[in-house]
Amino acid sequence: MSEEQTPDTPADVPAPAASTGADLPPDRLAIDPRSTHFDGDLLRRGVGIRFKGTVRHNVEEYCISESWVRVQAGKTMDRHGRPLTIKLTGPVEAWFEDLGDNAPIARKG
Repeated sequence: MSEEQTPDTPADVPAPAASTGADLPPDRLAIDPRSTHFDGDLLRRGVGIRFKGTVRHNVEEYCISESWVRVQAGKTMDRHGRPLTIKLTGPVEAWFEDLGDNAPIARKG
């Protein structure tokens, strides 16, 4: 290895998960930028959510391992003007929509 080449160079970094077939969404993801579970790059790819067998488009946050989703509670707002959310429990499945119809699905167990 030359002086210019270190273990941190891109040539030594493992290939992304997409090339290995394990291209799954994270266990927990939120759309609120203030959340510690927010990841704009993943959200730009599009994440599909199936909750209790139904595809949902109104999910604010989800956690696969704990089996819950957080959705907006109607048009109700809190005192800061943000939508109120409720936590619903049940089986959650997630996938990246940019991978098409045969995308790998992340689910519990």
